[in-house]
Formats: sequence, C-alpha cells, structure tokens
Amino acid sequence: MIAIVGIFVVIGCIVGGYLMEGGNLSVLWQPAEFVIILGSALGTFLIASPLKVVKQTMKGFSSAFTVKTPGKNEYIQLLRVLYDLLALAKHEGIIALESHANNPRESTIFGPYPFVLKNNHLLNFICDNVKTYAMAGMEPHEFETVMDIDIDTLHEEELVPAGSINKISDSLPALGIVACVLGVVLTMGQINEPPEVLGHHIGAALVGTFLGILSAYGFVAPFATNVEHQVRDQHSLLIVAKTALMSFALGWAPVLALEAARRAVPNSVRPSFEELESAVRNK
Repeated sequence: MIAIVGIFVVIGCIVGGYLMEGGNLSVLWQPAEFVIILGSALGTFLIASPLKVVKQTMKGFSSAFTVKTPGKNEYIQLLRVLYDLLALAKHEGIIALESHANNPRESTIFGPYPFVLKNNHLLNFICDNVKTYAMAGMEPHEFETVMDIDIDTLHEEELVPAGSINKISDSLPALGIVACVLGVVLTMGQINEPPEVLGHHIGAALVGTFLGILSAYGFVAPFATNVEHQVRDQHSLLIVAKTALMSFALGWAPVLALEAARRAVPNSVRPSFEELESAVRNK
C-alpha cells in the first residue's frame, strides 16, 4: 500500500509543480514516446533475461504492492515456533521433530502460526535443517556450515529480481535520449514549418528525455530498492531461525536458544524480553 502512496506522491508533485509554472499537460501526453521508451526497455529486458529471471522479476514488481514487512508479531510467531520445536526436541529427542518437519502443514507445532506456514522459504529452511540435523548427527560447526550455504544460496537467488530491475532503470535514461533523437530527426524533416510548429515538435522530442529519466529514477529504481528491502527482511528471518537451531545444536537450553534468536531480530521490530516471555507462557 505504501508503494501506491509513493507513486501518487511522485506524480502529484511533478504534475503539480509543472502546472504551478504555467505548464500545459497536453504537451506531456506523447503516446509515441511511451511506446518507444517503455517498449524498448521491455525488449532489452527480455533479451538479457532467461525465462526464469523474467518470472522472478515480475513477481518482484508485484511484491512491492502485496508483501507485508515482517513486524513484531510475525517475529514472535517465528520465535514461538522455534521454541516449541526445541522444547520438544529437549524432552523427547531430536527424532521427535521428524514428523513435524516432514508434514509442517499438518503439524500441531506449525499450525497455529500462519506467518511461518505462508513463508515457504522460511518454512523449508527450518524443516530441511531440522531433518538434516536429526538424520546426519552432525557436529555443530558442520551444521552451521550447511545452514550458511542454504542462506547464502537463497539470498543470492532473491537478489536476482532487484538486479534485473536496476538494469532496466539504468537503460531508461538512454532510451529516453533515443526517443528524443528520433523526435529531433522528425523535426528536422519539417524545418520549413513556422517556429510555433517546430517548437511543438522539439518540445515533444524533449518529453522523451523527461519520461526516460522520470521512469528510471522516479519509479523503476525505487521498485528495485523495495525488492532489496524485502530480501533483507527475508534474510533476517532466516538468521533468526539459524541462531535458534545453532544454539540448540551447541547444547544450549531451549530458553537460552530462544533468547539468542530474539537478539538476532532487527532492533526496530525486536520484541522485548518480557513480551516474548509472556507470549511463550501464554502458549
């Protein structure tokens, strides 16, 4: 929702300022310039990107409007899931977690926490690493290495859409110049026309440069930054899960492992010690 507000703020301020200076909005309406710039940007993106990257990037664009930033409540859900898993492993052994990790959507541990169930990467990370630790009997440093590989791989893959969107943004100002040059070429073909006609054509050509720069820095580049923030949020969730699992593998009690995981939560959304304790006690 905040992304939609930002789009309206950008458009409103630019159009409002233009009108305050006595501008004529009809001059800015140049459909041919839109076709040249946006169509060429889409074409260059398709040339540069495999089909998998195209799908990931389209998903990244849409996520700016649909994905909610994890807040304190979402982190409390994650911490409670981790505590329930570790407490069960403490009392009944790590093997007791296999049934929950194999079928998390039917699990009594994961079931009460919809945020964790809906986040496929987070859910798979927890379940895969619980099963790996239960079956392989690894040393803690080996377990940490496996989790780090998992996190790094996911992080790199999730950054692909942001990189692709940034490349589109980088190309738009140049494509705006292309549209402007084409407009100038057309203007030169009508050099015998009166000054007011030539002025109109030159103004239309310059709109191409304006649209290219505005599209790049007013819309597309901010979308890339939005996706990067989402990747950081996802990375933070995985780090919290890794901290709890790693602490337990080192032999820490579930309560201490939970506290270590709480401190891995970003400070802006980190629940206090009392808030988390109350949530666990209520459970």
